[in-house]
Amino acid sequence: MDYLKTVVPSQLLAERGSNLVVINPGSANVRIGLAHQNAPFSIPHCIARHIRSSDSEGSQGPQLTIKDQMLVCPATPSQCAEREKAYDAVASLLKIPFLDEENANSSSHRKFMQVNHIDGYHPQNSKTDTPFSWTNVTEKNPSFTLPVEDSENKDAKENVSDERDLVESGKRMSEYSYREFICGEEALKIAPTDPYCLCRPIRRGHFNVSQYYSSQQVAEDLFTIWDWVLNEKLQICSASRSLYSAILVVPETFDSREIKEMLTIVLRDLKFGSAVIHQEGLAAAFGNGLSTACIVSLGAQVTSIICIEDGVALPTSCVTLPFGGEDISRCLFWIQRHHQTWPAINTDPLSKPADMLMLERLKESYCRIVEGELDSVALVHSFETGKPAEAHKLRLFAVNVPPMGLFCPSLLVPDEHPPPPRPWFHDYEDMLEDTLHSEFPRRSDLPDAFLLGGNGLNMWDSYPVATSRLKREDNLGLAEAITSSIMSTGRIDLQRKLFCSLQLIGGVALTEGIIGAVEERVLHAIPSHEAIDTVEVLPSKTHPPFVPWKGGAILGVLDFGRDAWIQRQDWIQNGIYLGSGRKYKDSFLLQAQTMWYMNC
Repeated sequence: MDYLKTVVPSQLLAERGSNLVVINPGSANVRIGLAHQNAPFSIPHCIARHIRSSDSEGSQGPQLTIKDQMLVCPATPSQCAEREKAYDAVASLLKIPFLDEENANSSSHRKFMQVNHIDGYHPQNSKTDTPFSWTNVTEKNPSFTLPVEDSENKDAKENVSDERDLVESGKRMSEYSYREFICGEEALKIAPTDPYCLCRPIRRGHFNVSQYYSSQQVAEDLFTIWDWVLNEKLQICSASRSLYSAILVVPETFDSREIKEMLTIVLRDLKFGSAVIHQEGLAAAFGNGLSTACIVSLGAQVTSIICIEDGVALPTSCVTLPFGGEDISRCLFWIQRHHQTWPAINTDPLSKPADMLMLERLKESYCRIVEGELDSVALVHSFETGKPAEAHKLRLFAVNVPPMGLFCPSLLVPDEHPPPPRPWFHDYEDMLEDTLHSEFPRRSDLPDAFLLGGNGLNMWDSYPVATSRLKREDNLGLAEAITSSIMSTGRIDLQRKLFCSLQLIGGVALTEGIIGAVEERVLHAIPSHEAIDTVEVLPSKTHPPFVPWKGGAILGVLDFGRDAWIQRQDWIQNGIYLGSGRKYKDSFLLQAQTMWYMNC
């Protein structure tokens, strides 16, 4: 401990972080890197698998091209009315015309204005102005041998620039073949005509299990994505992983069973020598050197809030909201279509990954929270089947309205993404419930298959169900959710400290103007009878999307938690019995000495 008090944190990371891999899985992205690195690799958390013709012929019904839980259906009249009402409420706050006023007075005029004189146009914006090309889905078959009679045509063959043409035309089918799977951003850029099915193993903060997407396939896809990142990005092959340890930084939305399954993937399938679990909220506090804070995670699909006091996560303070950055992007699209300024192209972010990727880039480039009318000019692209991407210039209206959907959820229409059917996921134990010192005998009626150390992949369908303790609020805005989380702590001294120690993490935290909006609206959401008059968002010392990952790296190099580490052989041979004294969640039971080290 004396060494920990004197060593420079960066030196400690360099010394102990070279064989620690930090994995922070999210719904839309997974962040993986070595603990001594300054930043992780951030990879879209998806995989596209090749659909063989035999699979299509033997399947019942049409072949799915996207495995997801999204309910794609038109909004009901009541939803449309609520959304328009929410728009007017936001317009009143931002001091801009209401929806009907804009349509009646200025929409047609603005639509045909000369775009050269519009403020906010970014002609050099590489994110939105440069269309991407479709992913090359073919690869050369290494076992192919050129026939002797065809050797004279070798030069002509090598002049073919597009390998896909060779496959589609039926020529050299044995020489070029479709890639078995494609991970990350490349998977989002696969042409609609290519025979691939896009799979997202995690959706809205949980495993994406449905009638079309089995728990076994979810686990297999998680393994394949993480294994690909380790091989291709970190150059850590399977044979050498026993020399490495893994740190899983998991969001509070995951159930105990999902966490156990990920731990099995890390230890049994990826073959790490040891692993440990840390909460995302707690790791975020460490990532910014805080001992007490209210962590607000603004993710792509889920928003979660949890309070940390002196290095301990408070279970009753955890609140999740079923919306995030992708919902803001869809709201931006809805506003443009409502104003009839969107080009006459087939844009469908719910079923076309390329369209969602385009909208995400538009949101990141142009959306910000500021009062007054805010319009911008941008290039959008159409991704039609069998055609190259085509650019269209248009004026984006009211780009400051969509981010305000965080405070007014009706604007985001989260009903387009209903919660998945998940009764079998609930476990006896809540991730945030401290049962470390509780004694529970192993149930004799549960077979060994219920232990994740054994063959745990098939256990979920018949697993007993318990009520989840995680508070999920469908109709609560961000300001009210933060206030509810902090007020649940019960002590006025702690509440005052937490309201002055808000920490925004996640990709949406990069939105310009969001800090001021959170401070102002949370202050107004505090009950008038409470003696609290100050709200402050602390600046982040690390890139907001990477804060939990960085905190996980710091937690991993400290010696205080060595007893919490799980060895590979122990997990595979014995597992962890339900309710046993040894837990996989000890990371939030921190020592005061550790927090002293972080604040020195």
